[in-house]
Amino acid sequence: MSEETLSFETEVGRILQIVANSLYSNKEIFLRELISNASDACDRLRYASITDQKLISDGSDYKVTITAHQEEQALSIEDNGIGMNREALIADLGTIARSGSGSFLEQLSGDKKKDVALIGQFGVGFYSVFMVSEKVEVVSRRAGESTGWLWKSDGAGEFTISETEKDTRGTKITLFLKEDAKEFLEQSRLRKIVTTYSDHISLPIELNSGQEVEVINKGSALWSRPRNEITNEQYTEFYRHISHAFDEPWMTLHWRAEGVMEYTGLIFIPNSRPYDLFTAERTHRVKLYVKRVYITDKCEELVPGWLRFLRGLIDSEDIPLNVSRELLQTNPLVSRIRKALVSRVLAELEKKAEEDAESFDEFWSNFGAVIKEGIYEDPENRDKILKFARFRSTQGEGLCTLDEYVSRMKEGQDSICYITGDSDEALSRSPQLEGFRSREIEVLLLTDPVDDFWLPAVGDWNGKSFKSATRGGTDFSEIKEKDSDTSSNSDAENISDEPTAEISSLISMIKLELGDAVKDVRISSRLTESPVCLIADEGDIDINLERILRQHQQIQDQVTRVLEINPKHPVITSLSGAIGDKGTGDRISEAAWLLLDQARILEGEPLPDPTAFSRRISLLMERSLPS
Repeated sequence: MSEETLSFETEVGRILQIVANSLYSNKEIFLRELISNASDACDRLRYASITDQKLISDGSDYKVTITAHQEEQALSIEDNGIGMNREALIADLGTIARSGSGSFLEQLSGDKKKDVALIGQFGVGFYSVFMVSEKVEVVSRRAGESTGWLWKSDGAGEFTISETEKDTRGTKITLFLKEDAKEFLEQSRLRKIVTTYSDHISLPIELNSGQEVEVINKGSALWSRPRNEITNEQYTEFYRHISHAFDEPWMTLHWRAEGVMEYTGLIFIPNSRPYDLFTAERTHRVKLYVKRVYITDKCEELVPGWLRFLRGLIDSEDIPLNVSRELLQTNPLVSRIRKALVSRVLAELEKKAEEDAESFDEFWSNFGAVIKEGIYEDPENRDKILKFARFRSTQGEGLCTLDEYVSRMKEGQDSICYITGDSDEALSRSPQLEGFRSREIEVLLLTDPVDDFWLPAVGDWNGKSFKSATRGGTDFSEIKEKDSDTSSNSDAENISDEPTAEISSLISMIKLELGDAVKDVRISSRLTESPVCLIADEGDIDINLERILRQHQQIQDQVTRVLEINPKHPVITSLSGAIGDKGTGDRISEAAWLLLDQARILEGEPLPDPTAFSRRISLLMERSLPS
């Protein structure tokens, strides 16, 4: 096959430039990334060879070899792992930040420290080679295949690929170094980098000086060492190795379970949110080892989807080494490890929430939306999660717990009030909150899509039921408005319970005009400033949940809502006072539709007939303007 010239994905040129420039203060990172990739390639082959011994017909002594070529001013990193064929080279090296390049660019802040962490989150560590290289060549042969492939690029937007000879499986990456990167040809410099970043790699890392070959790492699995022998720096570097990240872990959990079931866990919680946190697959990134042999990172039963932000590994002594991925899914030992893992993580999170609330709030801002999936999916651990869960509310800018909310409940209030939607800002302006605000009733502002699903599943917290602010049945009768006395509150109650004849007539006319467009028209006790709002009837699904389900095509038909009117609002009093006047019927008909459309706009819903709305607005303006 002749040499092919192919282009990188769209936006790659800019991404490569950012990678090369944003990491300039720590150029040596490129070697760590290449060694980590080489180690992963050997791990994958080790597992694949359990069921197919032909893959390691040319030997099972896995290693990584670093060679400095002084004359060519080149540095090579070679492994004898699983290798890549043509398709893998194009997919893995020709595509940068797959499924996320646009989002990657959007999140760049210009802050080098923050951008470095982001680069790691998007899995573009390989491209750090262009910080130090004018040109990169990759020669690889897939284990079990006979054809080798050569991939070449200068990082300018294109790469070439062609067949080549390669006697052994694995991958050799050769970097043709820039003038200002000659330091990476020095043996002492290479040795120091490996010792700093990759000493924990569990296979030999060889340094070939041309005269001798020297193993320069300890090669012992970090997780097998006692905790008191491991420094924070070593934990951090292992986290970066296993996660291909550049940040530091927010929390490190390292333990060994002994007794009936023996295994070691080394789990990290990232300090920043990974880019793929909300993918539909909800894939976890915790690797499973058996007796220090890598098995898989695709065991769905090992980590629940709502803890998919975890990074690290579990090394079991009890699972059979030759177990297939299919059998892992039903292995009772895996289920027991999962249960123990979840319990330990939740216990540590609860402890952190109590001891360092500020740091925990930052963690919750990153991962709270994911953990709340566990409230819905994991009834066994529901109360544990709810105990440390954090929420925004109408009281202050900070986060609060459910217990803190309950402690602040008003006299006469018997429910935990909440409202769901897209953002805190939009929810804070919702007309449904006016009655709550006037009575100083705190309302939780819930903006994660999962909130609409776990709330019905929970029902209550410590005997206090959850009550949506956008549903019917809200009773304010036992709670005074602020700056009001008992008598004035009774007056408001009487207005709500016994509307005037004019208001009753207006309601009847609006109801008749709107017909099936609304489920009902009622006097509102929740409105104090706005003339109208839409609410869900007590037996219907919540408004925001309906919106989510319709977006995902789970429901087709629109649920009709209740239109609530504020009998004290000037618009409403003016309309009711005009009943009986000449031409009032047409005015009320037009006003009814305008009020409904206004309520829809306030709810963030599209208007079914924007043309009719525009016509009515124009007519209203025409009538109000002087002749």
